[in-house]
Amino acid sequence: MKSNTVTRRLTPKGRATRDRIVAAAAALMYERGVTATTTEDILRAAEVKSPSQLYHYFGDKRALVQAVIQHQTEQVLDFQRPLLSRLDSFESLEAWRDAIVQAQHSRNCEGGCPLGSLAAELSDVDPGAREQLMTGYGQWEGAVREGLASMRERGELDAAADPGYLALALLTALQGGLLMTQNRRDTLALETVLDAMIDRIRIHAVAR
Repeated sequence: MKSNTVTRRLTPKGRATRDRIVAAAAALMYERGVTATTTEDILRAAEVKSPSQLYHYFGDKRALVQAVIQHQTEQVLDFQRPLLSRLDSFESLEAWRDAIVQAQHSRNCEGGCPLGSLAAELSDVDPGAREQLMTGYGQWEGAVREGLASMRERGELDAAADPGYLALALLTALQGGLLMTQNRRDTLALETVLDAMIDRIRIHAVAR
């Protein structure tokens, strides 16, 4: 909340500079990891000349990392938002699945999940980052849960279907599939686990 307040006080030029720093840091941390990304790397990539300019917007690297987490959360959700906003049918679940698989093909199956990469590196060493990542994952999970809840409310899923349970299982499966995609350099595991989870949800489908 404090970071957002500071952002609102910036001039348009200042906001653009801050956003450029965050975007550069996010790209480098995604590629190299948080620990391996130095302040000098970020300044160079963001085309910022003075370290004091960076510390004007972020008191320390931890504050910058928090901004990167927010940035990556927004990027992940914005990419999926058109599908997540109507993830309330088996057709839309399959379209979401296809979009995620295609996104991995477009990046040659490299990098994994931007949030997952940050979580793997930070969750055990930075409680604040872990809490922020949990919030980001919660938004993601919540969008999936709402779609499944709509299906149950319309009678397309039976009363035994638990939207919270299924949404958590689907997101967890997705994270594992993305990790396997990064390791294998192909999408077979990702496609397999997403198909398996959609089939699991189909068990609750009500025949029409």
